[in-house]
Parts: sequence; C-alpha cells; structure tokens
Amino acid sequence: MTGTTEKTGTPSGTTTDRPGLIDARPVRHPGRWVALAVIVVLIGMMVNSFLTNERWNFPKALEIMQQTPVIEGLWKGTIIGTVGSMLIGIVGGILIAVLRLSHNPVLRGVSFVYTWFFRGIPRLVLLAMMGSGVGYLYSSLDFGVPFGHQLASFLGLPSNFTFFTLNVNQFSSTLIAGIIGLGLSEAAYMAEIARAGILSVDKGQAEAAAALGMDRGKAMRRIVLPQAMRVIVPPTGNETIAMVKDTSLLSAIPVITELFYQTSAIGTRTLLIMPAFVAVTAWYLIVGSVLMVGQYFLERRFGRGFGTPSNKRFARPAGAGGA
Repeated sequence: MTGTTEKTGTPSGTTTDRPGLIDARPVRHPGRWVALAVIVVLIGMMVNSFLTNERWNFPKALEIMQQTPVIEGLWKGTIIGTVGSMLIGIVGGILIAVLRLSHNPVLRGVSFVYTWFFRGIPRLVLLAMMGSGVGYLYSSLDFGVPFGHQLASFLGLPSNFTFFTLNVNQFSSTLIAGIIGLGLSEAAYMAEIARAGILSVDKGQAEAAAALGMDRGKAMRRIVLPQAMRVIVPPTGNETIAMVKDTSLLSAIPVITELFYQTSAIGTRTLLIMPAFVAVTAWYLIVGSVLMVGQYFLERRFGRGFGTPSNKRFARPAGAGGA
C-alpha cells in the first residue's frame, strides 16, 4: 500500500503535510480458493454417488413417502405429538420458571427438583417407564377425595369418595401417554429458557408496572413476558424442531402410528432399508424446514424495536451533512 504526501497552506501562512490518495490493494486469500475447490470436489463426489448408486432407489423412497400408513404416522405421531408435547412443555415451562423466580423458598425448591429430575432422565427411558413401568406399579388410578379410601375405612362408610377410576394399562400405551411424557420432559428445558428470557428484561420494567398499580401476575403477563419473548423464541424454535425428531421415541410406549416406526416397518417387510430411511429423512427435513420458516417470522415479530435493520445500518441520519 503506497501513498503520496502533499503540502497545503493554512490561514496563518504555515504549511502542513497531509496524505494524498492511497493506492490500496486487496489482500490475497489463496486459502479461501483452495478450500472452495475442496468443497466443490466433495459436493461433486457426493452428488455423483447419489446419482450412480442404484441402491439409494429414490423412486421407491418417494413411493414409501406417499403410502397411507406413513402419512398417518406423520400426522398422528409426529405432528400431533409435537404440537401436544410443546403445548404442555411451553405452558409448564413458563409456570416452573415463574416458580423458580418466586420469593417463596418452597416453590423454588419444588421447581428445582422438577427441573433436576426431568432433565436428568433420557426421554427414551422416561417413555419406556410410562409405557410399561407405570402400568405395572399402578394398574388403576382413583380420582376423588384425597385419602378417601382411608377415611371410608376409618369411618366405616360404604363409599370411598372416588369419582371415577382410570385404567392405567389401557392408557399407558396410547399417544396421549407419549405426549404427556414428552411434554413433562420438555417443560424442564423450557423452564430454563423462560427463566433466561424473564431475567433478560430489566427490573425497572416490573418496578414501573408496580408503580402503575399492577400486581406481580399481571405485570408478568402484560409487561415482562412480551419483552422476554425476544429471547425465548429462538431456543423455543430449536426445541420444537428437536421435538419433531424426538417423536421417533414414541415407539418405546409403544405407539405404532408414528412416522419412523411405519417407515422402518415398511423397510423391514420389503427389505428396502435405505429407501425407507431416505423417505423418513425427507419427511423430517420437510417438517423441520417449515418450522424454521415459522421461527424466522416469529423472531422478526418479537424482535421489532431491537437492533438496527441491516439495510439501514450505515444510513446517514436525517439532516446530517457530509464532506
């Protein structure tokens, strides 16, 4: 980089040296071109293997994607399972996060134990326990007055104060049990995400709400949570996409109306293992891509007013002069 120096005069008659035009040359980056060439070669090799290896059998994979059991497993097991689990997880996570931030030590302790327990258990193990272990421990659940059996026995009453009884063995092998299991596990993770979002809001916002006469619950709903959504939405989108993939664990319940289970069954029955894997991979990629688009627009919605748009980052303020 070279330049010239020219002398200029000042009102006092003295001369100062100021730099002239700079002949700047861009810095060479040969490593970038080498890396680009390596990446292009690798991509070409992968594409060539896809097109020349007949064992991929993409036409058969497309046929498997359109079969009725696969579509049913996609809607019932994957999509409905994801929506139900995330509803339980988000609502439960927000409640647990509020308890973690409570001034009551008992509530804080209960929320901490809940988070510790469900974050420490793998979801596959949790679903397997709900599918078989819970039914073995409790074949039926009675809903009614607490300690109704003991009270009726002690008082000699014929009624045990039970309103209705749930057959756990029939319930534990259904999609609802899987949704509850995944939702309880997700609530532990969403609690930490919601807590981080709530803590990101300045304390002065809650103090201003209290000065306006709002109680703590109303301030949380109307002031704190809307501002915390900017921090909560991105990791919640990641958790939703992860939940789409975790619905493949519903086979531990066992739930057979699920996408991965149905494609695996077709692959095993027809001995077309790789086309079945390609089919289920394609469906997961499609659902994940749709969710990523939705996450993008949600981030834009809740991120309004924060940061500067990229196309205006270097814009000159109105009325500012320039040389």
